[in-house]
Amino acid sequence: MPNSHNDALFILIKTLTKAEKRNFQLAFNKNNTKEDVLFIQLFNVLDRMNTYDEEQLLKKTPGIKKQQLSNVKAHLYKHLLTSLRLLYKQKDPLIDLREQIDYARVLYNKGLYNQSLKVLAKAKASAKEQEEVVLIFEIIEFEKLIESRHITRSLENRADELSEESLALNVHLTNVSKLSTLSLRMYGLYLKLGHARDEKDVLMLKSFFDSSLQAALTHNLSFYEKIYLYQAYSWYYYILQDFLLYYRYTQKWVDLFHDYPSLKKNDPDLYIKAMHNLLTAHFYNVNSVRFAGVLEEMESYVACNRENFNENTQTSAFVYIYTAKINQHFMEGTFSKGLELVPEVEQQIVDHQLTVDQHRVLVFYYKIACLYFGSGDNNNAIVYLNKIIHLRIGNLRADIQCFARILHLIAHYELENYSLVEYLIKSVYHFIAKNKDLGLVMEEILKFLRKNIYAHPKALRAAFIELKDRLVELSQNPYERRSFLYLDIISWLESKIDGIPVQTVIAQKFKDKVPRI
Repeated sequence: MPNSHNDALFILIKTLTKAEKRNFQLAFNKNNTKEDVLFIQLFNVLDRMNTYDEEQLLKKTPGIKKQQLSNVKAHLYKHLLTSLRLLYKQKDPLIDLREQIDYARVLYNKGLYNQSLKVLAKAKASAKEQEEVVLIFEIIEFEKLIESRHITRSLENRADELSEESLALNVHLTNVSKLSTLSLRMYGLYLKLGHARDEKDVLMLKSFFDSSLQAALTHNLSFYEKIYLYQAYSWYYYILQDFLLYYRYTQKWVDLFHDYPSLKKNDPDLYIKAMHNLLTAHFYNVNSVRFAGVLEEMESYVACNRENFNENTQTSAFVYIYTAKINQHFMEGTFSKGLELVPEVEQQIVDHQLTVDQHRVLVFYYKIACLYFGSGDNNNAIVYLNKIIHLRIGNLRADIQCFARILHLIAHYELENYSLVEYLIKSVYHFIAKNKDLGLVMEEILKFLRKNIYAHPKALRAAFIELKDRLVELSQNPYERRSFLYLDIISWLESKIDGIPVQTVIAQKFKDKVPRI
């Protein structure tokens, strides 16, 4: 029996909205041919299934033989895509733009060269408005083909104009490719490393970034060239934990949409992602006022435009808005209040299970675990930390996987599960060492737990003070600072020393903090 997650048709049907299903069924019910009826039967059976089961599918569609199933599914898949394309061409200007190019090709094949050129001219104007450099290049190349093969009686200098346009655009295309590759590589490094762990990471990162940037132009840039440049810089400074410069480039990224307002509508995913990164910058720079303003702006934008969002954008909006809401509780130390978000987040993860990636789920589980830990509910913190520990995701965000295990140990320690802590320490140490992520902060925590599992309460308070002093000292080390981004262990120690809840400690620190920007 094939796995439902590997059956493309089943997954596609499960992502369809009610409107999309109705549109597809109406299109097929117009003809009611034998083949159409067969498609609708297969569609309806798959739609009602919770998991893909080929045996059940064949039983419920007796008109389809086993040897036919593969072909019928392939045809149904194609018809669904055709139906979706027709439905969304009005909502997605890129689909409509590509259709105009297809029309131009049809007219050209009919020998109607001038009509084809008129359609291409309109398409090119639309592509320029949307800053779609690749499509502009494709259109110009098509125009050149027509002009070079046929007498169209165009303007006298038409050949020169097209040649100049093509050459200039080729420079931009090359630059878009270089900058988008740089941005993607920087993001890939972040997913692999997290924040820079040591001087070796920093030197590697700087060398790679500088050499890649030198190969690209950084002046007279188009919209997407600037976007990829700002993205690359944002990831670069984020990995280096230079949050002031990270803020500068995320702000440039957002501001670019104010210079190109039509792109807010045409590329909402990119705009929401820009807002998310700006929120992250304000979070790490502890600027609660600006954070609240940007969050309100993003929520307003999503609320006003949600009806026009596709599934990708809907998923991104959920991830970024709820990530920001949880971060706001972290910043303010209101962990108990933040727990009200947990049922909503879990339901949204279920609703978007086919489109939300494992990285986002991992981050949400860790943030929820931190909410429970910060509110003093160690049992539920362990529930979510166990979900991370048991996720089969390889080295994806190894940094979070390591800190999840550290927090898992501390939560069990808080619950006085000392024998379990003693048992787990070796496996945690082995996991962290295997991922080459054993920083001094982690090492000090593991040493403390190993040494003080069964310590007397009087001796324990002194041990807490000693560990806190050591960690405060380590927090001045730029390569150890990243540990405190994942887990505010110092506030936890202060709560143990003073005998008050950890969220009270963090809330007081929040009141006393001065924003960096």
